[in-house]
Amino acid sequence: MVSDNLHRLRHRSRRATGIFTEFGRHVTFYAETVAAIPFTIRRYSKHIAHHIGEVSFGYASLLAGGGTIGIVFAMSAVAAMMVGVETYRGLDLIGLTSLSGLLSAIVNTRELAPVIASIALAAKVGTGFTAQLGAMRISDEIDALDSVAVRSIPFLATTRLIAAVVCIIPIYLVGLIAAFVATRLVVVNFGGSSAGTYDYYFHLALTPGDLVYSMTKAVVFAIVVALVHCCYGFHASGGPEGVGRAAGRALRTSILAIGITDVFLTFALWGIVPTVPGLGVS
Repeated sequence: MVSDNLHRLRHRSRRATGIFTEFGRHVTFYAETVAAIPFTIRRYSKHIAHHIGEVSFGYASLLAGGGTIGIVFAMSAVAAMMVGVETYRGLDLIGLTSLSGLLSAIVNTRELAPVIASIALAAKVGTGFTAQLGAMRISDEIDALDSVAVRSIPFLATTRLIAAVVCIIPIYLVGLIAAFVATRLVVVNFGGSSAGTYDYYFHLALTPGDLVYSMTKAVVFAIVVALVHCCYGFHASGGPEGVGRAAGRALRTSILAIGITDVFLTFALWGIVPTVPGLGVS
């Protein structure tokens, strides 16, 4: 009985120690990757351009063949259609369908476009980062870089971080445009709402500040995705099966991190009780 209790206690202590060790490893990796940005821009500018090209036209197919941008366009359009349907139906119950444009501008800009763009980045680009670095880790290529005095984290992780930040901007813009068009299509063309009234409240609520804050969220999410996926790939172990597990864990972690970060950024940028743009009321 006593031995069983000691065994369980030892097992729990090992698990707790492992959790803290994993957390410390992630924090250290994130700090080293971000701190190396100036050095990486000076030293590895060609590699940054190479990764931007890979993400744009290579394995992740950002632009070619309807890759990531096609996925973001479709996801944003479908989600925005549902926003338009529920917005119109809900406002119709209280006779305020004229405000559909206002809600479309707020919801699509502040939440829908940056979140969907970052999830697509994680699913298509981030998992590619994890697989690439994981394959390099299990084949001892990262150790080989360290042995010839090449700083592996700036060379492998920071270059991909910068590429992800650069490439999230067109992804985000495509998703935002798709969301705007899809919501207007549902409310005006399918719902029969007044196009003039919709456009008036839409432009009244859509402010340059909201667009800047929304793009800021998308960039922060891209940083989170790149850091998480590169970290899991960099520390992968256990052969090809371990790389697959690392990719799955990285995707789950990045999506959860996007959700948590989104809540804090929304409160930080717009406040807990934000002012309605163009109307001056809370």
